[in-house]
Amino acid sequence: MLGRVGLDWGCWMLVETLAALAVAGGNALVSAMVTDGWEGVRERFARLLGRGDPKATGDAAARLEDSRVVLAGRSGTDLERAQAEQEIAWRTRLADLLESHPESEDELRLVVAEAQAQVIGSAVRIDQHVAGFDEAQQGVLGQGVQMNTFGGQREPGTRR
Repeated sequence: MLGRVGLDWGCWMLVETLAALAVAGGNALVSAMVTDGWEGVRERFARLLGRGDPKATGDAAARLEDSRVVLAGRSGTDLERAQAEQEIAWRTRLADLLESHPESEDELRLVVAEAQAQVIGSAVRIDQHVAGFDEAQQGVLGQGVQMNTFGGQREPGTRR
C-alpha cells in the first residue's frame, strides 16, 4: 500500500494524491455495484486491473463480480457494512495498482469519473402514483429514499 516512510514533501503530496484517488476509486466502484450499469463499470475496472493481460483481466472481472454478489440481496445496515468492507478491499487493491503501475493514474481517474457518472445517472427521481379504493392493498417497491403518503379515499388535489 502507498506509504510515506522516507519520502520528501513533494513525494508525500504525490502519495497522498494517489491514496485519495484509490479511495475515490473504491467508493465509486462499490457504489456502482448496485446500479443497473454495473456490467460496463465492471468491464472497465477489470481491463484496468488486468493491465492488458487477458487472464488477469478475467480474474479481475471474476473478483469484481464476487464483490457485487456479496452486496446482492442486502439492505439497510447490513448492506452499509458490506459496502464499507468492500470499499476497503478495493481501495487497497487500487492503491497497490497505483504503486505497482503509476502510469495507470490517468486511466484510473477516467474510470472513476465514468463510474461516478453511472452512479449519479442511476439516482434519478421517479414519481409513482398509486390509487386504491375501499379495502385495496398496494405494495410499492423501489430503492433509495421513498416518501409514502396514506390518506382517505379522495382524488389528489381535492379537499374533504
